[in-house]
Amino acid sequence: MIITIASGKGGTGKTTFAVNLAFALADREKQLPESQRKQIRLLDCDVEEPNDHLFVRPDFTDEHPVTVLKPVWDSTKCTACGICAEKCNYKAMAVIKGKVLIFPELCHSCGVCTYVCPEGALAERETVIGTIRNTPEPKSLFFAFGLLNIGEALAPNVVRGVKRYLDPEAINIIDASPGTACPVVEAVDGADICLLVTEPTPFGLNDLKLAVGLSLKLNVPTGIIVNRSDGEDRIIADYAEAVGLPITGRIPFRREYAEAYSEGKILIESFPELRGNLLNIYDNLVAAAPPEPAMDVFELAEGEPDPFTVGPAQNYKEITVISGKGGTGKTTVLASLACLARNKVLVDNDVDAADLHLLLAPSVRERHDFIGGIKARIDPAKCIGCGECAEACHFNAIRENSSTSPPSYRIEPLICEGCGLCPLVCSVGAIDSGKNVTGRWFVSGTQYGPMVHARLGIAEENSGKLVAQVRNRAARLADELKQEKILGDGPPGTGCPVIASVSGTDLVVIVTEPTVSGVHDMERVMKLAAHFGVPGVVIINKADLNAQQARRIEEIAQMHDSRVIGRIPFDRVVNDALMMGKTVIEYGKSDAEQAIRTVWDNIEALLS
Repeated sequence: MIITIASGKGGTGKTTFAVNLAFALADREKQLPESQRKQIRLLDCDVEEPNDHLFVRPDFTDEHPVTVLKPVWDSTKCTACGICAEKCNYKAMAVIKGKVLIFPELCHSCGVCTYVCPEGALAERETVIGTIRNTPEPKSLFFAFGLLNIGEALAPNVVRGVKRYLDPEAINIIDASPGTACPVVEAVDGADICLLVTEPTPFGLNDLKLAVGLSLKLNVPTGIIVNRSDGEDRIIADYAEAVGLPITGRIPFRREYAEAYSEGKILIESFPELRGNLLNIYDNLVAAAPPEPAMDVFELAEGEPDPFTVGPAQNYKEITVISGKGGTGKTTVLASLACLARNKVLVDNDVDAADLHLLLAPSVRERHDFIGGIKARIDPAKCIGCGECAEACHFNAIRENSSTSPPSYRIEPLICEGCGLCPLVCSVGAIDSGKNVTGRWFVSGTQYGPMVHARLGIAEENSGKLVAQVRNRAARLADELKQEKILGDGPPGTGCPVIASVSGTDLVVIVTEPTVSGVHDMERVMKLAAHFGVPGVVIINKADLNAQQARRIEEIAQMHDSRVIGRIPFDRVVNDALMMGKTVIEYGKSDAEQAIRTVWDNIEALLS
């Protein structure tokens, strides 16, 4: 049994569910005769921000690196012809004044540059991009996790390394990363069942729709877990019924659960009723694989819109709000800041699972296709079955058709990263490729100013490139309209889209919460900002949830030459505002609203 736990975005309780389900099953297996026991395997494949180990607290016995092949330049052989840079679909190479520059953060280790170099001036060398650690065997609960190095973009390679620990004789629980990008595809692919953890809010529903699109595109039987359930969950239940998916289980909202989580506790050890609930969910697993539902679309507004207001500024400063992982309140904070800031352009850089539109209700003025790369296709009539393309592919995206004789090959579209190597390798011209529309980007009007946003297609590649597209358009708008600021909502994590969001920005605002996982994720994202030389400050959301962890956040900020500029209390008004589709500022007076106003005052002071 392989169960993948996923979610449209972080913060829904995915990790809490995965860890506590694994512990509940492991404890129950211990009660059985030894001959009947199954091992429980918990594999943390959220490799950008793994958190499971903070709760499992394992004694690791093994650690090994994850490596990929990256190009190394030999200046003595190079003629500066520029073919390598021309053929690189990721813009990871440039030739300037006779020198080849390689940008490691953009390199996808596809092998195109070394293949096309006529002088052999580029060679592939093994490069460490992450590590995998695991506990000793045999144990009732085996645990392994992967960690992608900060500044690297190849999360699926680390996920594949963790999945090598799958055991067909065990009950395997995979904790996937949030979203719908390539690391999630790798984690969900091959699962027997995918459980999608959500919460009954408009944000939860929006992100659930994206996750459902991914799991059903992969044809994996899917069920829904409603966390922080109110017992009715109509917003989720109505959607589940409409698309033909079962609600596999519900976990009620209790502040005690949140407080225990903040301390890194295993919840089932403190709350027996939760243990029984999780075991009941497992014993009565239900899932379905109906057709993939149609996705919501942004339609162009009718009529001629009023022109955007032109401001007085000669230049702008860019502020990007990020978090180590989703669910910390990043978008909620950014939307509220949008209400308070004057003379600004808004940009939603979270193109994998955009949410800002839910609070700002944009009216779309421009809609553009996004060409995220190429997609290759093998013509079976021309394929001679030599297998050279499959051997050359660095992503294992080319598979043999076992049912054909003589053998032929096909390309798995959800795994193909559009590098363009296979058409170059094929000696008989059986592989063609063309531009691949992987998403759309938009320019919209909101009551708080112009907004640039995008939607990447489910399981599509080049989210970093799409982030760059929306940021560049926002920059042009700010120049044209003479705006003082760009306020950006960044994606969670530390991978490719986050790198594209923070590089070159003027200030990073990190939203975290006082939990063991919040502290862990904040520290990693602070290192990422430092890696790109961007100053960062911190906001503690739900600051009164755990005083000890809040103090720890302040200490870590000081260690990184940063500081805490705001503390937003645990306030049910925030959830009430979200349910009404309003920002905290629009909803009215509250402790959270006053705290956010203080945050904005502090940001303005920093910028001036």
